[in-house]
Amino acid sequence: MTPAVKQLEMAGVTFSLAEYKHDPRTPAYGEEAARALGLSPHEVFKTLLARLDDGRLAVAIVPVSHPLDLKALARAAGARRAAMAEAEEAQRATGYVLGGISPLGQKRRLLTLLDESAERLPTIHISGGRRGLEICLAPADLMRLTDARLATLARH
Repeated sequence: MTPAVKQLEMAGVTFSLAEYKHDPRTPAYGEEAARALGLSPHEVFKTLLARLDDGRLAVAIVPVSHPLDLKALARAAGARRAAMAEAEEAQRATGYVLGGISPLGQKRRLLTLLDESAERLPTIHISGGRRGLEICLAPADLMRLTDARLATLARH
């Protein structure tokens, strides 16, 4: 199992796993997960890494139905600017490959922000730590395990 699943099991959190066959030609991993599992793109959340202008890395968890608002992320993180982290940097910092980056079980704890839309849902789906694996859990459990704060991050 992945580090994300191991973290959930060790914490005794209620969750479920959903697997699907990942198509390596698909560039939009979150949208692929929603389609493959028959889920609304509002309940499937992507995990993105951004570099803040003060040098910190931040994890932004947003619904796949909307792009990340980097200005809103910077504001929520107490920075002036944010830019998407380079793929290699994101993979190195989290221990996961792109398309499989989970906010759980990362190599080190990073500032984590969850889009406020998650609070209105009983459960959300996040990457399970590899392409083709999704975790379904309560947003409150995700926030507790990652020390995430709620913020408006999605651009509408």
